[in-house]
Amino acid sequence: MNEFSKLAKQALRQPQEMLQETGRKKNELFIGIPKEVSFQEKRIALTPLSVALLVENGHRVVMESGAGKSANFLDHHYSEQGAEIVPDKASVYKADFIVKIAPPTMEEIDLMKNGQVLFSSQQPSLLSLNHLQAMMRKKITAISYEYLRDEGNILTVVRAMSEIVGATSVLIAAEYLSNVFEGKGLMLGGITGVPPTEIVILGAGTVAEYAARTALSLGAQVKVFDSSIYRLRRLQTNIGSLVFTSVIQPIVLRKAVLNSDVVIGAVRSNNGRCPCIIDEATVEKMKPNSVLIDVSIDQGGCFETSQITNHLKPTFRKHDVIHYCVPNIASRVARTATYALTNIFTPILLEIGERGSMMNLIWNRPGIRNAVYLYQGSLTNKDIGERFNMSPKDLELIAFSQR
Repeated sequence: MNEFSKLAKQALRQPQEMLQETGRKKNELFIGIPKEVSFQEKRIALTPLSVALLVENGHRVVMESGAGKSANFLDHHYSEQGAEIVPDKASVYKADFIVKIAPPTMEEIDLMKNGQVLFSSQQPSLLSLNHLQAMMRKKITAISYEYLRDEGNILTVVRAMSEIVGATSVLIAAEYLSNVFEGKGLMLGGITGVPPTEIVILGAGTVAEYAARTALSLGAQVKVFDSSIYRLRRLQTNIGSLVFTSVIQPIVLRKAVLNSDVVIGAVRSNNGRCPCIIDEATVEKMKPNSVLIDVSIDQGGCFETSQITNHLKPTFRKHDVIHYCVPNIASRVARTATYALTNIFTPILLEIGERGSMMNLIWNRPGIRNAVYLYQGSLTNKDIGERFNMSPKDLELIAFSQR
């Protein structure tokens, strides 16, 4: 009887084990990480420990020599964790998956092989038709970080970088208020008996929230302006303390700006150029050596006096007001930004391997599907389609047809 019972149990287990083996087809990924060539881009997509995790799960990672140097990750940090370090970019682009930060240049697209999967940043407004058509000809599947959403339907990469930019913008303001940078000679915040620094923040999104958090923690007096009562209420709720908030009314805003020491522009537009909030006449009447930080400069800027600068020469003076207009503030703290990015990208790469293919991931993860703007050479992004007058294909229908 005991022998029969053992045989029966074994027979019951066998189909479950067989289903388990066929239901989870692990796939070895070949991942390439090239060195960034875009101007002053210092971030990298994966840390050495994330590479170690991928290698432990049976994946192969090849990296161009010096890819992590700007973020203070050296080649031996990666090689010790199982990455293959190669001296040239061409060897990296033999991989099936390319994971990078900046959009690919035409030279990098030329190195790509047919059917490759590309993870990179790609704002529709900055994409050229030549680059798009070159990737389409090579049947590239391309994922844009700007559209990548998490389980909570949050733009996860945008959110992470906005948190960094918001906090960093206040620290930048503190630098340029000091005498070292020929500022007012003020300490951001205040001490007993000394009035606090006054900061005006335009916008009430993630950048504004983390700028306000940082400024308040340093003791500054913060005023936040936005056109949306909902966003202002959400910011105040998230911060957890009362902060001056106001809808954008020209008279009230102008008075606040003229009395401020720092103005941080963090207004965003869903499509196209962000609105210009502060005109040149207002900037001209601001206190001498005040600081303007235009976080919205990548969308044209929200100050009429703004002009794009870079990390080598980040500021200029106009009407005796210090302007900081660097588009890529997150690269100023490249190592922190890399840690934030690797926390997003590593689980996605691991899940591709677990699910067996990129299509399985696209089918099961709407947030990933939302970020795909090219699938095997077919345009699937509505915004890019409208810009170039092209008809995008429905990725859900493509995914369904391939199931």
